[in-house]
Amino acid sequence: MSFTILYAEDEENDIVFLELAFKRAGSPHTLQAVPDGEEAIEYLGGEGAFADRTRHPLPALVLLDINMPKQTGLEVLEWIRQQSRFKSLPVLILTSSTRPGDMEDARRLGADDYLLKPSDPLQLVELVKSLHDRWLTEPRAPSNARRAKVEEIANTIK
Repeated sequence: MSFTILYAEDEENDIVFLELAFKRAGSPHTLQAVPDGEEAIEYLGGEGAFADRTRHPLPALVLLDINMPKQTGLEVLEWIRQQSRFKSLPVLILTSSTRPGDMEDARRLGADDYLLKPSDPLQLVELVKSLHDRWLTEPRAPSNARRAKVEEIANTIK
């Protein structure tokens, strides 16, 4: 089964490296990348360019960098956790920040995990495999019925 993963990251190289790691890991999942926190919120809300849920399906997992323009990963995380429809959506911080304050804030705001971006490509492939095993396999991943219900709720909110 294939799921969509939303990746909010402003560094183009980090997006390319993660896409390559997904391919090398043999992952069946689709990575949808957005360059800032504002677009991450628009994507999740199905607004503007992201209104077509066929092209931009709701994600089964969200990966957030902390330091992004317009809205930070922590601000996006806080927004997600305020939306009842995304209560069970796994949100992981994927960052290079080792600041203890960032880690504490992420946990306080409801991040499901805090992961440091590996600089080694092989370690990045291993990270992708662990994401798959931990967050994108049944019963953790959303069922089609639950996804349909989430989409139905999202459509009634518009």
